Amino acid sequence: ALESTAYQTKDVFDAINADSNVPLRELRVDGGGTANKLLMQFQTDMLGVPVVKPIVKETTGLGAAFAAGLAVGVWKDLSEIKALWQEEERFLPAMTEEDRKKNLSGWKRAVGKSMGWVQEDED
Repeated sequence: ALESTAYQTKDVFDAINADSNVPLRELRVDGGGTANKLLMQFQTDMLGVPVVKPIVKETTGLGAAFAAGLAVGVWKDLSEIKALWQEEERFLPAMTEEDRKKNLSGWKRAVGKSMGWVQEDED
């Protein structure tokens, strides 16, 4: 189940890259999933780029606080806020290209086999 999160993220970034022609250089992550080192390592292995985890994992609330502080003058501009972001851990790709391709191929096969799995009721 954890691996499916990484595979789905890979699929999304492949689509983004295909549409924008802007390759992903690193992925900054947040949220509860960042506590799982297996997931973070597998994600970096599937994407082939560094995955970077911040010190503050729950950035939604932090972003709201930053926006409010910016609005009332706590910070003068976004550069001050950007300077507050700190890296806790960086995951680097370690899987061989052969193993990565094998894993991705298995994922694509599984997705293909699941298509049409649920059928409309024949009432």
